[in-house]
Amino acid sequence: MKFTSMIVFIMVLISLSNNNVQIKVSQMENGSAYFCQFTSAPFPHPLRREGHTYDDKFFSAEDHYRDSSVLVFIPQNFDRAKEVNYVLYFHGWRNNIDTALVQFNLIQQFAESGVNAVFVLPEGPKNALDSFGGKMEDKGGLQNLIGDAQNFLLQNKIISSDKIGSITLSGHSGAYRAMAFSLMRGGLTDKIKNVILFDALYGQMEKFSHWISNYGGKFFNIYTSNGGTKDDSEALMEDLDGWGISYYSNEELKMTDADLRDNRLIFIYSDLEHNGVVFQRNQFARFLKFCIFN
Repeated sequence: MKFTSMIVFIMVLISLSNNNVQIKVSQMENGSAYFCQFTSAPFPHPLRREGHTYDDKFFSAEDHYRDSSVLVFIPQNFDRAKEVNYVLYFHGWRNNIDTALVQFNLIQQFAESGVNAVFVLPEGPKNALDSFGGKMEDKGGLQNLIGDAQNFLLQNKIISSDKIGSITLSGHSGAYRAMAFSLMRGGLTDKIKNVILFDALYGQMEKFSHWISNYGGKFFNIYTSNGGTKDDSEALMEDLDGWGISYYSNEELKMTDADLRDNRLIFIYSDLEHNGVVFQRNQFARFLKFCIFN
């Protein structure tokens, strides 16, 4: 079921208590989506004030780096009295919030996972060939984003607890930079219990390695032979071997639910294409079911 077919009441503009800013709300059969504007969103950012050029193609600031939108989705059966768990998803190249939702069926997968958490999807470099994480690379960037989401939800009585539970960082492809810098300097690092890389381990290895070595969180890395992440994924496994850190590695079609449940560091080789690893086998929903939540 695609994102568009789940919407019962599409993007109705209502006034919510968020500094008098009107918020678009979509009521769906499996929850409610709030399309917010947060000052803590990755963009705009001073380092993209003049736009960005990649491979002789120019991406203007106006078209690609001015959108401060953040999608906040609350599943239908969310328990608002408990500590609030957050699942963040960062989109990759050539994408935006709307296209990522549809292409990867993210909201449906999140709802199907049944996890008691709030789903947050910030706008990254919009439809650009760019991995820059914007404010997520700044000191305290993750903490500021979670703080804005928490304040918004509390002010509008969508949640009743002001306590942050666990944080899950997930993302596809070029999302690796926003995730890596969030781990290193984003704040709330002790709250980050899960990292899910969807064919996204292109670099910043030391940041992921430091988190793996110093925190007890769960790490999923699904990679392909065609997506450009195979060499770095295998290099990280070699490093873990050298450091005496155990992990589990197998082909996706051979990976069982018990393997996902019982192992902390999981490397999954997929026979799929680069984009297929997020949704083709419902991977986002499947991995979330075996994440650590409070």
